[in-house]
Amino acid sequence: MRDHERQPAGTGQLSLLKSLWYRSRAEAHDDAEAGRSITMPLQSAVPPLLQVLRRLAVALCVLALTTLIVYVDHSGYNDNSDGSVDLLDAAYYATVTLSTTGYGDITPVSDAARLVNILVITPLRVLFLIILVGTTLEVLTERTRQQVRIHRWRTRTRNHVVVVGYGTKGRHAVETLIGQGIPKEQIVVVDTQRKAALAAGDDGLVAVTGDATRSETLLRAEVQNAARVIVAPQRDDTATLVTLTARQLNRRATIVAAAREDENAPLLKQSGADTVVTSSSSAGRLLGVSMVSPTVARTLEDLMTFGSGLDLIERPITKQEAGQSPRSCANLVVAVVRGKELLHFADPRLTHLKAGDRVITVSRATVPEQA
Repeated sequence: MRDHERQPAGTGQLSLLKSLWYRSRAEAHDDAEAGRSITMPLQSAVPPLLQVLRRLAVALCVLALTTLIVYVDHSGYNDNSDGSVDLLDAAYYATVTLSTTGYGDITPVSDAARLVNILVITPLRVLFLIILVGTTLEVLTERTRQQVRIHRWRTRTRNHVVVVGYGTKGRHAVETLIGQGIPKEQIVVVDTQRKAALAAGDDGLVAVTGDATRSETLLRAEVQNAARVIVAPQRDDTATLVTLTARQLNRRATIVAAAREDENAPLLKQSGADTVVTSSSSAGRLLGVSMVSPTVARTLEDLMTFGSGLDLIERPITKQEAGQSPRSCANLVVAVVRGKELLHFADPRLTHLKAGDRVITVSRATVPEQA
């Protein structure tokens, strides 16, 4: 689950440059529609006061540079009041020239001064005006940056995990995936509520707002390129429709769906789910175990909560373990996956491990590395 195929970096950069230079009408419309529903993870924002101070600093630098340019060539300027231009006059000329078109009391008279005004002063005036209207330009730039981020994400996302529903079940599923080593960049959340999508964005995930029973919503989540799909909405009928739609869009993805009632599990499997987890029956079993043996219930809860104490891990066997008994493994082996068959630890056929086997072990929880 840690191996994720990615496109070559050159291909992604070429696509990004192409999107900045030219996009067809259909691509522009598609990106605009996606921008309304896709929520990208939050990036570190610069405090407003710091933004103002940065702009002020750049404006003062432009003003100082213009003053220096004018003062160096002060002999090429004429002041109508006294005929000469000193440092104060140069600063005054730079201020009124950058902020307005000038008052005409100080004018360039030499060819060199006029050439400098054309090639240097005028571009600096434009830069100064850009800084003054930076708030409006920042909004436009942010929109463009957001569209570029979404376009780049859509072109690069492959073999990812789509989680439909960011309620209690969806959040815990995402936490487990991250604990198992799936990077946040490889997880996409789909939810009908904007609030849930924003919460996913705050958690560092890409989120799509929309009805997951509709093909266009799942296509915006790139479900056609996904390797796994987790279906965890609030209603079983919604889960069935989402599963059916996802399976039609992606025939190869592994789909795991959650159902409230046991009677709906066969329908979900017929719709294309590979595995169906029934929440009501699972909760009922845990309640029964808790009544008979609370310590067993706590142990089961520990095993199901990744990173809390003991974890159930599925992994391939090592070369040293091939041919050995499952009991010789460092961690307790509870089952072995051989081909498509699951062999429990007490199975009489499980005398030794074979090449290609995968073992399910109970191991001590490890704290996942922070990204």
